[in-house]
Amino acid sequence: MLSFEEKYDALINKDAAYEGIFIAAVKTTMIFCRPTCTARKPKAENVIFYDAVKDALLHGFRPCKICKPMELPGSVPEPIQDLLRELDRHPHHKISDTDLQQKGVAPSLVRRWFKKHHNMTFHAYQRMMRINKAFTEISSGHPVTHAAFDHGYESLSGFNDSFKSIFGAAPTASSSRNVITINRFTTPLGPVFACATDDGVCLLEFTDRKILEDQFKELQKRFNAVILPGKNNHLSSLQNQLAEYFNGSRKAFTIPLVAPGTDFRVQVWQVLHDIPYGQTVSYQQQAKMLGRPEAVRAVASANGMNRIAILIPCHRVVGSDGKLRGYGGGLARKKWLIEFERQHADTE
Repeated sequence: MLSFEEKYDALINKDAAYEGIFIAAVKTTMIFCRPTCTARKPKAENVIFYDAVKDALLHGFRPCKICKPMELPGSVPEPIQDLLRELDRHPHHKISDTDLQQKGVAPSLVRRWFKKHHNMTFHAYQRMMRINKAFTEISSGHPVTHAAFDHGYESLSGFNDSFKSIFGAAPTASSSRNVITINRFTTPLGPVFACATDDGVCLLEFTDRKILEDQFKELQKRFNAVILPGKNNHLSSLQNQLAEYFNGSRKAFTIPLVAPGTDFRVQVWQVLHDIPYGQTVSYQQQAKMLGRPEAVRAVASANGMNRIAILIPCHRVVGSDGKLRGYGGGLARKKWLIEFERQHADTE
């Protein structure tokens, strides 16, 4: 394991021997670079080192336009380079498989390359970039026009389109609509987005969840609201209680929740609250607890639509054979949460 000092020395000296060993992310610019980047070097206190590009993306950083850390020297096919350049020029674009085919590029080629070199799909990369840029721009606290042009947008309409593609409304719409406050913070299992209204927390999701954009849009429709960064007492309490949960000292949460949905889904989510900390039940058992033993598949589907991870503990539901089944945050996180709670279940 390299120490921080060794990595920072390699970064300052642009040492090519460390290519592929680490990624350097700069907190003041929210940009990440390869070790040999020729850009002006940041102060040590502003640097975070990650082992891989995916880790930097998950934590909200964007690739440097100078050293292009998404491109591995000598190994990037020309079609991939063209796609990366297009997204660099137009970060609000969403390139589908159909678009790839129209460009004469096989979607399978793009998918395999991103999975091999960055352990993610091309569509996951686009999704992270859109979310990270939109959130960072508005979180800057600058006027919308400044945020748009300061972050490389050629027009205010382009910035608005990018923001709307994630949050469902232009940033200027907040004056005539309700506001859902959003914060982003890290946990031992990775960064999360948390949203709250004045009445309570309405979303807690890992930032890499595939349906995150759809969840944002659904919440805005239900509350006739725009999602914007800001302060909210429920979110402050949530961050404090999550910290206590992850250090093993909290087994129940006392934060008010706002989880609108169909009557059936709301009933399913309520049953999840009845599963004790440190224990698991099967989907079949959960259906029986609901009084609907025939509705196992519907129960599993409703669990998958839960927007408030951990607090509404859908991770405590497993298959009848004891094996892990689907979880929005990924099976690795589900396994970690189950084992963590079992380890701390008997502690005071």
